[in-house]
Amino acid sequence: MSSLLTSRFVRLALSLGLPARLLLAPFPLHGATAAESPAGALFNVRDYGAKGDGVTLDTAALNRTVEECAKAGGGQVLLPPGCYLSGTVRLRSHVTLFLSAGATLAGSTNLADYSAPEAPSVEPGTRYGKWYRGLVIAANATDFALCGPGTIDGRKVFDPAGEERMRGPHAVTFAGCQRVVIRDLSILDAANYGIFFNVSDDVDVRNVKITGGWDGVHFRGTPEHWCHRVTLASCLFYTGDDSIAGDYWDKAVITGCTVNSSCNGLRLIGPARHLIVDHCLFYGPGEQPHRSSGRVNMLSGIILQPGAWDRTRGELDDVLLSHNTMRDVSSPVTLWTRPGNPVGTVTVAGLEAIGVGRAAFSAESWSDAPITNLVLRGVHVQYRLPAAGTRPAGEVRPPGVDIRPLPAWGAYLRNVDQCTMEEVRFSVDGADLRPVVAAESVKRLSLDGVHFTRVAGVTNALSLSQVGRVDLRGTDFE
Repeated sequence: MSSLLTSRFVRLALSLGLPARLLLAPFPLHGATAAESPAGALFNVRDYGAKGDGVTLDTAALNRTVEECAKAGGGQVLLPPGCYLSGTVRLRSHVTLFLSAGATLAGSTNLADYSAPEAPSVEPGTRYGKWYRGLVIAANATDFALCGPGTIDGRKVFDPAGEERMRGPHAVTFAGCQRVVIRDLSILDAANYGIFFNVSDDVDVRNVKITGGWDGVHFRGTPEHWCHRVTLASCLFYTGDDSIAGDYWDKAVITGCTVNSSCNGLRLIGPARHLIVDHCLFYGPGEQPHRSSGRVNMLSGIILQPGAWDRTRGELDDVLLSHNTMRDVSSPVTLWTRPGNPVGTVTVAGLEAIGVGRAAFSAESWSDAPITNLVLRGVHVQYRLPAAGTRPAGEVRPPGVDIRPLPAWGAYLRNVDQCTMEEVRFSVDGADLRPVVAAESVKRLSLDGVHFTRVAGVTNALSLSQVGRVDLRGTDFE
């Protein structure tokens, strides 16, 4: 590679905060062959016996190529155009698996051809069972990449003995890894998650399209080992289940993504801190049906629900949801918390949500600890509620894992220290007779420039119960 190109790639790597070698390996000069590349830099899978004919099982050849690349100190494993039928391919440290345009890594239909990664070294004594199987896997690896304009096709390799009697291997799964790049790929029809990883840091997923499957990108940590510095940028999601999900995130950035789901756009099921979700589009209905129910309606655009599935511990704090757009979702932003998961500051700024169909914006603590600080600034939500004029019977029941009826159509607040709404507009199609905003057990509620659709017959647009201080300025509530 010329010194000019090397310099350009180094500058790009540094601007992204990534090791330069991750970018040097995936981009050989056009027309370069293994013989013309620097020693150990490029390993063409066809030189190691891969056929790429879509019929021959290439698992052994692909893994042999990866092993030879790793033994040489790292480099690029190249899949030239072709269809490479394979079981599990195991990536190693300092290896880039590069899928050329016209190259497809296609999952074998034989479940016996798949394996799971080893448990992370930070979780000694644990064992990853078959649920963790993947077409591409890695464990305890560093500085590796999965790149190129090619396709990873999971081929819907379902497992009748798997979860929900159908879930099979993930498309990509790794654990205990550091400094990972996944870029420019298409991931199609995973039999479980598109990309799944545990207790891994410095992961950059960029310009990746995920179609079908259950969750698109799902990443988890543990109370002792969070996932640090994960970036999802400019990705496209068309998923049957949650597009982005997981827990124990620290300094995660999700930006410039298009999210279409038949479940939730983003579902956080545990703690997170310093989370940014910025300039993303969330829209329904889902183009890929939910596999177990067949539904296509999209649920929440963003739902933050620590402890919803399993008991978790740790705070949700310093969350910024900025300049996102939503269309035809069942609810815009939902925040629920349970015991063991305190909530600090959550800010929703610049949200435009149109055609919200089932439930209001909600922020609810169902533990002894209130949500500390909630800010809505520059928000417009337009509701299209199917049950106009109705109220939920009796008290509001605690949340499960899905949205449910609420006592207000615009926003519902429960057990919050401080809530500030500035330049917020709620509008509704139809004559909904519920209050616009309902607040229960809120210490201070500050409404500045809040406007809403007036509905004939509604005399109590602002419903307050056990609210300490209310500040109103330039609002339709006055």
